[in-house]
Amino acid sequence: MSEVLKGIAASDGVAVAKAYLLVQPDLSFETVTVENTDNEEARLDAALAASQGELQAIRDKAVSSLGEEAASVFDAHLMVLSDPEMIGQIKETIRAKKTNAEHALKEVTDMFITLFENMDDNPYMQERAADIRDVAKRVLANLLGVKLPSPAMINEEVVVIAHDLTPSDTAQLDRKFVKAFITNIGGRTSHSAIMARTLEIPAVLGTNNITELVKDGQLLAVNGITGEVVIEPSEETQEEFHKAGEAYKALKAEWEQLKDAKTETADGKHFELAANIGTPKDVVGANDNGAEAIGLYRTEFLYMDSQDFPTEDEQYEAYKAVLEGMNGKPVVVRTMDIGGDKELPYFDLPKEMNPFLGYRALRISLSEKGDGMFRTQIRALLRASVHGKLRIMFPMVALLTEFRAAKKVFDEEKANLLNEGVSVADDIQVGIMIEIPAAAMLADQFAKEVDFFSIGTNDLIQYTMAADRMNEQVSYLYQPYNPSILRLINNVIKAAHAEGKWAGMCGEMAGDQIAVPLLVGMGLDEFSMSATSVLKTRSLMKKLDTKQMEELANKALTETSTMEEVVALVNEYVPEIQ
Repeated sequence: MSEVLKGIAASDGVAVAKAYLLVQPDLSFETVTVENTDNEEARLDAALAASQGELQAIRDKAVSSLGEEAASVFDAHLMVLSDPEMIGQIKETIRAKKTNAEHALKEVTDMFITLFENMDDNPYMQERAADIRDVAKRVLANLLGVKLPSPAMINEEVVVIAHDLTPSDTAQLDRKFVKAFITNIGGRTSHSAIMARTLEIPAVLGTNNITELVKDGQLLAVNGITGEVVIEPSEETQEEFHKAGEAYKALKAEWEQLKDAKTETADGKHFELAANIGTPKDVVGANDNGAEAIGLYRTEFLYMDSQDFPTEDEQYEAYKAVLEGMNGKPVVVRTMDIGGDKELPYFDLPKEMNPFLGYRALRISLSEKGDGMFRTQIRALLRASVHGKLRIMFPMVALLTEFRAAKKVFDEEKANLLNEGVSVADDIQVGIMIEIPAAAMLADQFAKEVDFFSIGTNDLIQYTMAADRMNEQVSYLYQPYNPSILRLINNVIKAAHAEGKWAGMCGEMAGDQIAVPLLVGMGLDEFSMSATSVLKTRSLMKKLDTKQMEELANKALTETSTMEEVVALVNEYVPEIQ
C-alpha cells in the first residue's frame, strides 16, 4: 500500500527510484569471553582486509571525482589499517584477555584515540585520532557484518534518504546516480537544500521521520516542486510522477532560451540577476544559467575544504579563477563566514549555547584571534581585484563601528600592497550583508558609508522572528513574506537609494517566485540566487509590469498583517505563479 508524505519542497525536479539509506547502522556489541582466540584473530584479519578493500575503492572514486588532494585523507585511513603496532596490540588483547575481537578492537583504538587527542601541542597527532576513530568504526562494522553507508560508492539510480546531509556528504553525491534526496530535518535555506539546487538534484526536506518509514531498496516517487513523497507508488502514481518530470523538463528547456537574454520586466526595466556560488567550479553553472553577476561567493568553503588555513596564494588563485571566469561581470565576495553551523576542525571555536548568536563571521575576523586570517583574506582579494570586477562584502554586521573597523583593515592592506609595488584595482566596492535587524533598522546611517547592501534573508528572517531556521518545531515562523520582513527589506532598499547606492539580496528569498514580484515592486536592484533559479526568475520577470508591482508592494507593506494575506495579494496580481 502506498504511503504519501509531505515535506519542504527544497529543490525542483521529479524522480522515481529506489531508496538508499544514508543512516549510521547500530554498532553495539556484547563483550564475550572466548576459548578459541585463533578464530577471533582470523575474524579480525578478515574485517581488516574487507575494510582495506572498501577504503581503497572509496579512495579511487574520490580521486576521479574530487582529485588527488581531496582523496589523501583516505591514505591516512589505509595507513592506520596496516599499522603493525596497533593491530599487534589488538591481537595481544584478544589472547591475553580471551575476549572477542570487537571488544579488543574498541579497547585498543580508544586508548590510541585518547592518547592522540590529549596531545594539545600537536595538531597532526590530534588529526590521527579522528582517522583512528573512522577506521575503527569501519572495522567494527565488518566484524558485526553490517554495512556502513558510503555515498561516494553509489553506482545505481537511487533516492538518498538521510536524517540530514552534511556538505561533505553532498560533495560525494554523483548526479548520474542520485536522482533525489529526502531528509528528516532542514528547510529551503539549509546547506543541504542549497547544495541540492546547485547540483540540480530534486530534494524534499524536513519530513521528520523518513528514515524510520523507508527501508533500503524500497521504491520512492519524489516531487521537489510540491514537496510530495510517495513510498511504494502504484504504477499509476509512477506514471503521474514521470509526466510531472517531463513537464518540468519542458519548462526548463523553455527557460534555457533566455540564457543570453537581458533581465527585463514587461515594461523594459532592467534588474541584475546573479548567482550564489561556493567554489570556483560553480562559475560554470552560473554562466551556463545566464547569470549576469556573482552576487555571493561563500568563501568559507575554501576554509572548510582544507586541512589548514588556506594561504594567501591559495586564496588569491581561487578568487582570480572566479573573477576571470565571470569575464568582467561583477563578483561579490563575502569574507569568511565561519561559526554558527560552519566549524573548522583546525580552528578551535568556543562551545556556545547559541552559536548563531555568538562568535561568528566578522566577529571572528575583527577579534585578536581572527585578525591574521582576515588580513590574509583581504590581501588575497586585493591582489585578485585586477582580474575582474570585484566587490567585497562583510557578513554579520550589527554596528557601524564593526564596518568601520573592517574597512580600516581593507584600507591598511591596500596601502601595504601598493607600497610593495603590487597592483590593486581602484574601483573595488565595499559593502555589507544585511542579516541582523539592528543593521536593517539603521540602514540610513550605514548607507552613508558603504558602497552597497546585500540582504541575507536566510538569517535576517530567523533573527527577526526569533526562530531557528533548522528547527522543525518552529518552521512555521520562517516566513519570508511576513509584512514585518517586507518592511525591513523595504527600509534597506529605500535607505540605499536615498544615498545613491544599490541594494541586492543574496538570501534564498531572491529566487522565490512569490517574493520576486514584491521585490521588483520595492525596487531591489540585484537578485542573487542558486544558479539553477536564474532562468526561471528571468522568465517570471518578463511577465511583470513594474508600476503594477509597485502597487502590489505598497499594498503588501501597508494593508496586510499576515503572510497569508501577502501571498493571496501576490496571487491576485500575478496569477501565473499559482
